[in-house]
Amino acid sequence: MRYGPEHKSETRTKVLRAAAAAMRARGPDGVGVADIMREVGLTHGGFYAHFRSKEDLIAQAVTQMFSDAQRRFQRVTAGQPEAAALGAYIDLYVSTAHRDDVARGCPLTSVTADLARGSEAARVAFDAGVRGILDTLAAWLPADGETGARARAASLLAEMAGAVALSRAVSDADLSSEILGECRAAVRARAGLPPQQQGIAV
Repeated sequence: MRYGPEHKSETRTKVLRAAAAAMRARGPDGVGVADIMREVGLTHGGFYAHFRSKEDLIAQAVTQMFSDAQRRFQRVTAGQPEAAALGAYIDLYVSTAHRDDVARGCPLTSVTADLARGSEAARVAFDAGVRGILDTLAAWLPADGETGARARAASLLAEMAGAVALSRAVSDADLSSEILGECRAAVRARAGLPPQQQGIAV
């Protein structure tokens, strides 16, 4: 049976998302092509209809991770003024919901250490994803004296991603929530935003 381009694209996306999930759970070295193809109901031989190599799969899965995560964040920021969009982004990013949803969260919080040792193609894809987030944040941030919006975006993003990663690593639930709450408040203040309103779920 011959399938059209739409079916091939959907199949490729399923493979990429399965690979992304495996990377988050086990790192790039834990991605097995045969296992991924079996998970999505395809044969190992069908892999090469979509990807040149395992390295190509991993690089494209990195891009898919960033795209999926950004779509999630765009749902809470779309159509809002700059300050409101920035506040909504920070509140969702530095949240228990983001902490607990490793499978759909920002790759910066789950695979950064692994990709620092990854292939050149994977690191190029990772760089592009980071630049995309920085562009988004910088567009919402005014310059602050001698510090440009891009530099402020880089600093804020590093703090947010670090807080989420640290909140996942600690075993004490109260400490985890404390890290998120304190960091969220600090990032909002540094971004020139008012304190988060009480009662808003994050």
